Amino acid sequence: MTQMHDTPDTWTVAGQTFTSRLIVGTGKYKDFAQNAAAVEASGAEIVTVAVRRVNISDPKAPMLTDFIDPKKIVYLPNTAGCFTADDAIRTLRLAREAGGWDLVKLEVLGEAKTLYPDMRETLRATEILAKDGFKPMVYCTDDPIAAKQLEEAGAVAVMPLGAPIGSGLGIQNRVTIRLIVENAKVPVLVDAGVGTASDAGVAMELGCDGVLMNTAIAEAKDPVMMARAMRLAVESGRLSYRAGRMGRRMYADPSSPLAGLI
Repeated sequence: MTQMHDTPDTWTVAGQTFTSRLIVGTGKYKDFAQNAAAVEASGAEIVTVAVRRVNISDPKAPMLTDFIDPKKIVYLPNTAGCFTADDAIRTLRLAREAGGWDLVKLEVLGEAKTLYPDMRETLRATEILAKDGFKPMVYCTDDPIAAKQLEEAGAVAVMPLGAPIGSGLGIQNRVTIRLIVENAKVPVLVDAGVGTASDAGVAMELGCDGVLMNTAIAEAKDPVMMARAMRLAVESGRLSYRAGRMGRRMYADPSSPLAGLI
């Protein structure tokens, strides 16, 4: 009989299979070299790249691709900074022209203060991108109904926020994240709000397929060390979820029987 821990624990999105369940960003680092070192320490197989902010196509300036090899690490272009569906769609079409990418991360923000997603625009963009041959992984609110609507519209993964982008507040609503996981037929990844390793562990213990983070690593005092911590936390949380935690009890239950005491 095959033991659970002998079975390769991979996840698949849009036909591509990965071992690492940690996706890391490419913003806010001191430089591309530090970013590359953090990616290496994290074990990530996917990096998300803000098409509008990170140079991936101008050879006259330092290029991320010189430090993080797109033949070894999957690039996930994202629409950070887009506030309308049309803007996001245009940005991703440019990314596809520049690098041939069709697996993309869609985010359409509602306003600048909270950076919360505008779900009406996000849903519209998802439908259009899916029809246009893209495979959108979609940043969304932690709303089980909205997450299901995105899936039906063609999202290849749904990515509910744990807390506002860059806040480091951790997962604020475990109940809704768990409901999204239970109802989804596509991968679910917590995106935004992770601040420290225990937050990543919580996401994985809720049954999420993965976690995406940027600020938690990039703004740590030692980003490379934090990247390693996040790698271990994601692996640990996933193992804990697969192992199946003990039931919660309202009162104590002794580890040793009380009957027959001397």
